[in-house]
Amino acid sequence: MKFRRQKIEEVSINLTPLIDVVFLLLIFFMVTTTFKQSTELTIDLPTASASDAVSIGNDKLEVVITSDGQYVINGLALVNGRTETLKLGLQEASSGNNQIPLIITADANSSYEMVMRLYDAASQLGFTKLAHTAERERSQ
Repeated sequence: MKFRRQKIEEVSINLTPLIDVVFLLLIFFMVTTTFKQSTELTIDLPTASASDAVSIGNDKLEVVITSDGQYVINGLALVNGRTETLKLGLQEASSGNNQIPLIITADANSSYEMVMRLYDAASQLGFTKLAHTAERERSQ
């Protein structure tokens, strides 16, 4: 039996192929990547000043959207929630004056469709002063 130690070859790592692969990847990404300046979404934010303040009184419309799908304009409930009925109710309550503020209060359980229907009717009638209110939940 031969128990002599055999000579072990030195372990070495050849980095030349790795450098070539990294260089080829770098060239690939440089050639295939295009850079362009992204355009941002432009949003016109509302502004307010003390001279624009509206006095709170009888010259406002209050629209409440209930959780069971009903519109209430200044305390009077509408028969149905269609856009045409809503437009007629808003026009009658405002007496054709679309410059008075429209205060919208929506229940947390009301659908987004109902709110959007109200926005649509107000937009078609030319209302520009909209305010949104919310009530805290009442503890029982």
